[in-house]
Amino acid sequence: MRTLLYRYVPALKSNFFTKSQGFHKSVGVLQRLATEEPKAPFIQTEIPGPKSRTLFNELSTVQNSLAVQFFVDYDKSYGNYLVDVDGNVMLDMFTQIASIPIGYNHPCLVETIKKEENLSTFINRPALAVFPPGDWLQRLQSSLLAVAPPGLNEIQTMACGACSIEHGMKAMFIAYQRKKRGGQPPSKEELQTCITGVAPGCPDLCILSFKNAFHGRTMGALAITHSKPVHKLDFPVPYWPMASFPILKYPLEENVRENQAEERRCLEEVEDLIVSWNKSGRPVVGCVIEPMQAEGGDNFASAEFFQGLQEICSKHDVSLAIDEVQTGCGSTGKFWAHEHFNLKESPDIVAFSKKMLTGGFYYKEHYRPHEAQRIFNTWVGDPSKVILLEAVVKVIKEQNLLARVNDTGKCLFGGLQGLQTQYPNLLSRLRGLGCYGSIDLPSMEIRDKVISKLRAKGVNTGGCGEKSIRFRPTLTLEKHHVDIFLDKFNSVLHEVDSSQEKCERAKA
Repeated sequence: MRTLLYRYVPALKSNFFTKSQGFHKSVGVLQRLATEEPKAPFIQTEIPGPKSRTLFNELSTVQNSLAVQFFVDYDKSYGNYLVDVDGNVMLDMFTQIASIPIGYNHPCLVETIKKEENLSTFINRPALAVFPPGDWLQRLQSSLLAVAPPGLNEIQTMACGACSIEHGMKAMFIAYQRKKRGGQPPSKEELQTCITGVAPGCPDLCILSFKNAFHGRTMGALAITHSKPVHKLDFPVPYWPMASFPILKYPLEENVRENQAEERRCLEEVEDLIVSWNKSGRPVVGCVIEPMQAEGGDNFASAEFFQGLQEICSKHDVSLAIDEVQTGCGSTGKFWAHEHFNLKESPDIVAFSKKMLTGGFYYKEHYRPHEAQRIFNTWVGDPSKVILLEAVVKVIKEQNLLARVNDTGKCLFGGLQGLQTQYPNLLSRLRGLGCYGSIDLPSMEIRDKVISKLRAKGVNTGGCGEKSIRFRPTLTLEKHHVDIFLDKFNSVLHEVDSSQEKCERAKA
């Protein structure tokens, strides 16, 4: 590669590879990055602080910035700590909506960017489906395929979670129609009518999804998203069947019979919907489900529920796709959350993004299109992100981070259980796997107040559902981080609990 660069771009040799201006000096800017994790949170202004507010006003002149909470100094952020532009140092238990795998500015990722052999990949973003780099297969094998879900050996890269879901649904539709045609090519009528978006070229097929699900904000993904009005309002989306996802009662050990009945009810509803929609002439081709509903409220279901769902899908020839966009890459203590379910066979499709740094989906062989450009866009992913993922996978394996997630998770949820016992009027429905989970507050108002107070004490968290706080730390979270978090959380809960008691006494 260096020989080719010298031959066609001589300037690169003098600018990047000479002793006076070596490549590593060209990336000397990386030396400005933080190299040590703070020992504790440090807050010196309100959040958002004055610099964040100024930047917010400036950004708002060119775009809607209402979702911005504060601006971040990513050069100074490190490990499990996030630093804002006002110098406030926060323990991050939310990590960019669950998308930072091994911490900010991890040294292995910095070294990956410094390597000369990776330079062209970070500079040149190829149209991967048409002009992939020569090392593309090797990169896939050492990253995405090295951690493929058991039983799935084929991969399609994408850029984000929503497009991964979109194209995963397309793969299910393509496979269904190919089987319906008996492997024959599409008819002339199908080819003509698909251009105008009508049958038979564009058949009236459906995907089954679940109440409170979130699968993305593009139009197809919105058809199977049912969590918040803000996601779907004003958008014309396909009308497809929606089943109930189990809403379990906690603690689980005290509600076994009720929860089993709830899951049976939901599975019966799934099968009834499949049968009724098939009879109506709108066949259910696929079912898309999260292992744990995230945005919709961190709703969990048992392994038996997912086993039953797979059986129903198999019985009715419905493809089963599991959306691991938020749960994948080890946060539940296994690399893929659906591995907790002991399914009889692998799902048909598993979508991923977030902590995986790139998007895409794994699939069984018969979901591979037989024609070019059926699952396609200009970039279909980004090889620079795959290079970073290769480093992440190496760190996870070498440092045995899945074991750490399980150990740290026991500390985290054990401590949260203690706080739930201590503050029964504030906390309920604690649930989680590994370091992935949530706890409920009495209302959205109180939940948002607790999140704000936590941030003021140096802990960044996020909400989900109507009144839950969700925990989405990195895989490198350790017990001393948990101790800091629990101490801050206890302090906030004590303040809120005391405030509520005062209000109640005043009313009395």
